[in-house]
Amino acid sequence: MKIVHVCLSCFYIDGYSYQENMLVKEHVNAGHQVKVLASTENYIDGQITYVKPSVYIGSDGAEVTRLSYRKLLPQKLMTKLRMHAGVYDYLAKFSPDVIVFHGLCGWELRTVCKYKVDNPTVRLWVDSHEDHNNSARNFSSSMLHKFYYKPIIKSVREILGSVLCISLETMDFVEKMYGLDRKELIFYPLGAQIQCHNTYTAARSEFRRKLGIKDHEYLIVQAGKQTPRKRLVDSLSAFTKVSSKRLRFVVAGVLDENLQTKCLKMIESDSRIEFLGWQNSNDLQKLLCAADVYLQPGTQSATMQASLGACCAVILDRVHSHEPFVDGNGWFVEVENDIWEVFREISELEREDLNKMQSKSQNIAKELLDYKVLAKFLLN
Repeated sequence: MKIVHVCLSCFYIDGYSYQENMLVKEHVNAGHQVKVLASTENYIDGQITYVKPSVYIGSDGAEVTRLSYRKLLPQKLMTKLRMHAGVYDYLAKFSPDVIVFHGLCGWELRTVCKYKVDNPTVRLWVDSHEDHNNSARNFSSSMLHKFYYKPIIKSVREILGSVLCISLETMDFVEKMYGLDRKELIFYPLGAQIQCHNTYTAARSEFRRKLGIKDHEYLIVQAGKQTPRKRLVDSLSAFTKVSSKRLRFVVAGVLDENLQTKCLKMIESDSRIEFLGWQNSNDLQKLLCAADVYLQPGTQSATMQASLGACCAVILDRVHSHEPFVDGNGWFVEVENDIWEVFREISELEREDLNKMQSKSQNIAKELLDYKVLAKFLLN
């Protein structure tokens, strides 16, 4: 089949393991003819930047075409309006069987829907990543969603069909903000790589050896871009209050400038804590395999789903969107004292009990998050 992933309402970043990357990779590996149509927005060295328009073979194996923004207004504004020239012509030339439009909000949703009307046999999927944690959080953003994105969505509502939502909170947001009916929404979570036993065991042994983690020690990992809303300070503070030598804590990712001094001081004060800095997607996957517990006490991250696929028990913020992912395999937390109590509980767990929780995590991942299954769904 000919499949195009349209990433004009979100960025497409080579070398990462975001949903867009993984679905493209699965479709390429399945033998389909796959292309990616993306904006020039990119993420390099921890910063959002804009690259030149180009056509190349991306890291996920598909041809990537990056389109510049229209020049009707200053680029800073055009990146919010998400208008690009040549989208319809690109689709007409490729003549795809399946279009996956990533990110519900953007002008080119109208273009893709026009192509669908002109070519009714094409299967069109549109997904949404928006929720109250990442969208319409200030006055200008709220106005953009209410008076720009919403009218666009309403204008093509009859063409859209079902909208894929990555979380329960996304379903709530899309229903309330854009007025879509709940029955039009499909829960389509961010996925995970399900590790086979041999791959998992090898990666786990390699990285635990690299970090000097002994068999009897329990490794807790918190990863990603650590902004204040990720609550790393609370995690570090709670960990230092538990004296157990069985626990090790690794932080991977980028520290927000406002947190660096405080966090690094706390990390250096406890020999059981290590800061690894930013990890590429392969090393992050190995780190998750090495871990026993993945910690995410703050805002959501796709690394959580990856951790379930890597057999981690989880400690997650008590929010609606996390409910499908905790069932006998972890803990919910709300405040720093909750984190401390969970750390203390983990320190007293027998290895057999923790192993059972880790197995339950992988079972949840197999049921809900397998990227092979999610990728096939888009072709049915």
